[in-house]
Amino acid sequence: MAEGANNSPLALGALPESPPEIRLVVGLGNPGSEYSDTPHNLGFLTVDRLAEQNGIRVRRKECLALVGEGSVEGRRVLLAKPQTYMNLSGQSVRLLLEKYELRPQQMLLVYDDLDLPWMTLRIRARGSAGGHHGVESVSRETGTIEYPRLRVGIAGYRVQDGAKFVLARFGRARKKQLDELLDLAAQAAASVISAGVETAMARFNRRARGEKTEEE
Repeated sequence: MAEGANNSPLALGALPESPPEIRLVVGLGNPGSEYSDTPHNLGFLTVDRLAEQNGIRVRRKECLALVGEGSVEGRRVLLAKPQTYMNLSGQSVRLLLEKYELRPQQMLLVYDDLDLPWMTLRIRARGSAGGHHGVESVSRETGTIEYPRLRVGIAGYRVQDGAKFVLARFGRARKKQLDELLDLAAQAAASVISAGVETAMARFNRRARGEKTEEE
């Protein structure tokens, strides 16, 4: 293919004003086996589960990421796992958006969130990084916070050492629940792709166990 040419079905010409369809799902995490079984890699793990459920192989190396292209709920999408390490994830995201001629609003970013309880999800159309360095990098490189995100809860309580917590391997109890959580997160991502952010929010942004009010 000639340099700069882009014949991918993901590339769009005229885009609708609102709401744009999700064409790219990016899971945040760290490459390497030492990080594979940790809360900070829930973005990677969710993309892997979504890929597994839809017969997509996320192995091609491009734009500083591992990527795979296929269909989810009848919609053509690109799945990606940046290989830059978490704090530089935005570099890969920017390159992917540029290569496939996509706007940030056509991307779903999936990542772990210390502020949400374990087994809880939150879908949002936009928002701040909330102290997550990977999200900070994405917002900095894309120049916007206006992109959909799927946050996967890992704590929901004050953690003394956040950096240590997110990089510690899952304990036995959480490993038993991990399949259920990843299935739920993959379902939520598929819902965003097929039905849009607002519909997916209504379906998946349920009150967490023990919470009295829905999180804003």
